[in-house]
Amino acid sequence: MERPGDEHDDCRTVPLLEPKHAHGEGRNNKQEEDEEEVGSLGRRVLVESKKLWVVAGPSICARFSTFGVTVISQAFIGHVGATELAGYALVSTVLMRFSGGILVTILSTHYT
Repeated sequence: MERPGDEHDDCRTVPLLEPKHAHGEGRNNKQEEDEEEVGSLGRRVLVESKKLWVVAGPSICARFSTFGVTVISQAFIGHVGATELAGYALVSTVLMRFSGGILVTILSTHYT
C-alpha cells in the first residue's frame, strides 16, 4: 500500500539486515560464528537473569520483611516479660508452620 507522493522515497530506505561478507575477507567464518554464539549466549543469560530477578525479587523482599517483623516483635514482647515471650514464640511457630503448610498444599494441588 503506497501513500501519495512516495514515488521518490526509495532513495531513503535502509535495509533491515546487512548482507554477509564473502568468505575470504581476512577472518575465518567458523571463528565469526563462534564469537556470535558467545555474544548471543551472554545476551540470553542477561535477559533470563533479568526475568528471574523480576519474579524472585518480590519473594526475597517478602521473606526478609517477614523475618524482620518476627524478630522485632519478639524483641518488644521480650521486654514485656518472659511468659509473654514464651507464648508468642509458641504461637508464632505454630502459625508460621500452619500457614507454610497451607501454601505448600495450595501449590501442590495447583501443579497436579
